[in-house]
Amino acid sequence: MRDSFANDLLGWYDRHARALPWRAAPQDRAAGVQPDPYRVWLSEVMLQQTTVAAVRAYFARFTELWPTVQALAAAPDADVMAEWAGLGYYARARNLLACARAVAAQGGFPNTEAALRALPGIGPYTAAAVAAIAFDHPAVVVDGNVERVISRIFAVEDPLPKSRPRLAALAATVTPDRRPGDFAQAMMDLGATICTPRKPACGICPVIAHCEGRRAGIAADLPRKLAKPAKPTRRGIAYVVRRADGALLLERRPDRGLLGGTLGWPGSDWAEDPAPAPPLPAPWITLNTEVRHTFTHFHLILSVQVAQVPVGATPATGSFATDFAPSALPTVMRKVWEAAAAHL
Repeated sequence: MRDSFANDLLGWYDRHARALPWRAAPQDRAAGVQPDPYRVWLSEVMLQQTTVAAVRAYFARFTELWPTVQALAAAPDADVMAEWAGLGYYARARNLLACARAVAAQGGFPNTEAALRALPGIGPYTAAAVAAIAFDHPAVVVDGNVERVISRIFAVEDPLPKSRPRLAALAATVTPDRRPGDFAQAMMDLGATICTPRKPACGICPVIAHCEGRRAGIAADLPRKLAKPAKPTRRGIAYVVRRADGALLLERRPDRGLLGGTLGWPGSDWAEDPAPAPPLPAPWITLNTEVRHTFTHFHLILSVQVAQVPVGATPATGSFATDFAPSALPTVMRKVWEAAAAHL
């Protein structure tokens, strides 16, 4: 099945591959053009838990500011975190910098899956993707799109996430030695454009002849997933302070933990019953508007308190900044600013 499946999929990819700024088109690869490992790696890190549409602008900005891995490695942490703001999962940005510095120190990206796995912040999926796409090694690349395609092709009814090892093993049975980088991207494109989560376009699928799920009439119901537990709700208080000269009180969160290394407003812990923790004595006003945000594992509701203080006020945490840019904040902190700005 492997050769037949790969031939059908690659033939379709040669005609319908998505044009993406980090990708070498199949025609270019056939002419000997090799993808830039830096751009491949950067895109794969950005695309984790995020869509292509959301990543395009960030990728363009990053590669304009830091066109090589050496340039990114030399960038100040705060600058990179500010440019990352809004992409979420901020541990990725910290790992991005750590990896860039390790790669720069050793003179470039290694070209094997095992050596890529040894770099900071690179897990099995990213190592396989970079090895296949950037270096054309026959690595088995399995992301969410590929899991969906494989579950339908082989009619795997065991639910995710328990079925992941089996799906990876089945993906290996159809991954060819020839053009593995194009094959990996073709599988991603198939899942993103035709074998979609809802209403898959089976009628124009290039590998429909191989699809056991379609023959069984269950393709659209796959992959099955275990019911997710309900997310808990946490609460917190965010404090937005403007000094008389216009400066705003900001703090940088610790490197480890949620939103690690990002700028934000001082605040309480996030808990079921948060204890107030104002950063300095002030005539605090609690806004009627609450800020709501959902993280991977919980919902967050923030009460927003605002205050104006004189020059010379000394906060217990954070520091006053006169060059504040909302775009440098993570999404939840930007929501706090949008709620507070009209009241300051």
